[in-house]
Amino acid sequence: MASSGMQLLGFFLSLVGLAATVAAALMVEWKKQFQGKTHRIYEGLWMGCSGNERTTCELHQSLLKLPTEVQVTRAVIMFSILLSAVALLVSTVGMKCTHFMDSKPESKSFTAMIGGILFIVAGLLTIIITSWYVSMIVQTFKASHRLESFEFGKAVFVSWAGGLLTMAGGAFLSCRRCSSSGSTESISGNHLLSSSLPKSNYV
Repeated sequence: MASSGMQLLGFFLSLVGLAATVAAALMVEWKKQFQGKTHRIYEGLWMGCSGNERTTCELHQSLLKLPTEVQVTRAVIMFSILLSAVALLVSTVGMKCTHFMDSKPESKSFTAMIGGILFIVAGLLTIIITSWYVSMIVQTFKASHRLESFEFGKAVFVSWAGGLLTMAGGAFLSCRRCSSSGSTESISGNHLLSSSLPKSNYV
């Protein structure tokens, strides 16, 4: 029961992390710039917005005209989301609360562990690329005039949170392998002990 609860907790954390990563990828506030007191400019991975009280948003028309950090971050984030989606399917097959592969408990446990590892890799990719994106923005901010440069926005914090939650959930799912093997050994030990007891009664 405890190991199944850890599995569900890991799956839930990974699911929340995946949702946060998707939300961050769609957010506009990856970069922000304030011109004067009212005019605001935001740039995301897919669109940019500008305006005063009301902002108007436009999709990025050309991929080649985008800054390098936007192109690379967009590609890695999308790959991380795809990897998390695959991990979601794999871990669902290997979880105890599902009825897939019930006749093969060892393979089922191994499948859950593979799903957890995929979640860890996806979360790690999200954290690394977000940190690299922030470092690029900070370098540009220091090198240029501060009133004309961009700062990183709220989306990077959502992306960091998504990566951390995905990794934490994947760690719980991966640890299921240890608890499963321990329970298997205890069951086999009890079985051997019970089988030896009747023999001693006949002596």
